Amino acid sequence: MKHKPRRPAGTSPGKSGSSRHGDTTDALCAAALRLLRAGQLAQAEDACRRALTLDAASIDALHAMGQVCLALKRADDAIAWFARAIRQNISASPSFVGLAQALRLGGRLDEAIKAYDRALQLQPDAIESWDALGELLQLTGRHAEAALACDRLLQLAPDRVATWFRLGEVLDAQGRRDEAALAFDQVLELTPDHVDAANRAGAVHFDAGRYGEAIARFDQSLAAQPDQPGALCLKGISLRRLRRYDEAHASGQRAHALSPADPDIANSYGCILQNLGRHDQAVAAFDKAIAIRPQVADFHNHRGTSLAELHRFDEAFASFERAVALKPDLADAHWNAALFRLLTGDFARGWAAREWGRKCRAVGFVERCFDVPMWLADAPLAGKTILLHSDEGLGDTIQFARYATMVAAEGARVVLEVDGVLQPLMSGIKGVAQCLARGIDALPVIDYHCPLSSLPLAFATRLDNIPAAPCYLPRPPAERCERWEQRLGPHDRMRVGLVWSGNPMHLNDHNRSMALARLAPLLALDAQFVSLQKDPRPADKAVLADRRDILDLTADIRDFVDTAALIDRLDLVVTVDTSVAHLAGALGKPTWIMLPYTPDYRWLLGRADSPWYPSVRLFRQDEHRDYETVVARVHDALAQQIAAFSAN
Repeated sequence: MKHKPRRPAGTSPGKSGSSRHGDTTDALCAAALRLLRAGQLAQAEDACRRALTLDAASIDALHAMGQVCLALKRADDAIAWFARAIRQNISASPSFVGLAQALRLGGRLDEAIKAYDRALQLQPDAIESWDALGELLQLTGRHAEAALACDRLLQLAPDRVATWFRLGEVLDAQGRRDEAALAFDQVLELTPDHVDAANRAGAVHFDAGRYGEAIARFDQSLAAQPDQPGALCLKGISLRRLRRYDEAHASGQRAHALSPADPDIANSYGCILQNLGRHDQAVAAFDKAIAIRPQVADFHNHRGTSLAELHRFDEAFASFERAVALKPDLADAHWNAALFRLLTGDFARGWAAREWGRKCRAVGFVERCFDVPMWLADAPLAGKTILLHSDEGLGDTIQFARYATMVAAEGARVVLEVDGVLQPLMSGIKGVAQCLARGIDALPVIDYHCPLSSLPLAFATRLDNIPAAPCYLPRPPAERCERWEQRLGPHDRMRVGLVWSGNPMHLNDHNRSMALARLAPLLALDAQFVSLQKDPRPADKAVLADRRDILDLTADIRDFVDTAALIDRLDLVVTVDTSVAHLAGALGKPTWIMLPYTPDYRWLLGRADSPWYPSVRLFRQDEHRDYETVVARVHDALAQQIAAFSAN
């Protein structure tokens, strides 16, 4: 933009505007700009100085000199020249833009922002100034203002890809993930092969837990540029969190092959291998990560988990201890060590460390806050009211509810609070004065509280003092038992209840559950098989519909009291590790539990019985981790039971 020059008072245009060689200020300014564009900076500076010799107040010459100094990276000089130009004309928007550029070059970013603000007041539709202002606001962490600048610029230029991308970045920095994703997606609408936008959109969806959307964006990025270890790694983690482990393996393996020296990628690949049960390979991946970056506690924690799954417990505990030494508050390492200590029978250290689970995001404890102290056998209870509240799954609640009787024996009035589906079942436990449904029933005034899963710690539970009453749940009402008796018909064959899968959302479900078809060898035996399986999976539902040798009455089961009443009428329950296993054991019903090679801690190792449930018999996978051999052993044992039943 050309400015009309001002001249000092009392001078003649003819004298001050030209030299003895006939040069004019305007001609010299024009020449300076041509030289500047040609990159001849020294010559451009000389032309500006000659112009200023002719007219020291020429705005064009002052502005041109500022531009030349800016090109020469002489920030202070540029600032001084642009400031002189502005003093000559306070409404000169280009000089404010130049000043802003010089201030930015000199690292004076806040002043540069103010200069751009002034330039935009003078010229509100200047696209490049809005762009530069948005970039500066982003650089200085003023993300909310940067977003506003981007919004204004997009009103002027709605298809400006770089601005949509910056808007996504600043929105993401503010935690406005949904809006950030929309901005990055707009970039992809305008430029479908924009790799950075696809990756940023994928990362935003990943951080928000929208793993399906994240995978779609990473796929879009990888279609344009296939060999990106970072995108492949995040895609693999996303697939893993969706439990699509085979697909996750392909992405994780490729990422690791492309970037074998990246410890985070090695660790991520190891976690995928863990989920596939390939723990030898997982340990090798974690070892690589640790060799590159030995001070990361998570790597040692993950390594410990795989070593424990391989039953290399001494090495596993050493890894957990190393993780805790590096990061003493790493709750996951304390929790994992606790579970494996309990599994190996080390209750003294296991129960205490298990309390760390309350700080683990993935564990899923139901956390409650009360105005009264938590009781851990550290205060007398005589004459006091204590709330015992469930804090884990249904099976855990059933297992640990036995301690309510022991708490009552301390002289307390025991209020038990459980999930609503369990409340009718547990109302009659010995020593429980009141049983409440969590979230439904109002709490009475209490003196203490204790989560159910902390009671083994409170009572210093060891293998030799587990409270293992043969049956500690109240027997179901006679009328309900009789109703099921009528539905089952003549008791001329052994009645065997079956459960083959647990909650698919359980983190270890792929190890503990099986398909109904795997139980086919049992169904060839001469018994009355009764399904106790609630919500069978689609494939199992199809098999169940085709089998006339399994009586399925589950549609008529209304609650756990109904399930207990049906179990009461059976001779045996054969199940995987689910809440039904705990229910049948707590009712004292003969119960056979089929377990993975590394089971949940409560089933311990290397024994066929359970110190928690006298009526339970355990059938374990061997190191091959296959349920086929487990079912074969159950078949043989069941054949003997059926023969004995028939003989009687």
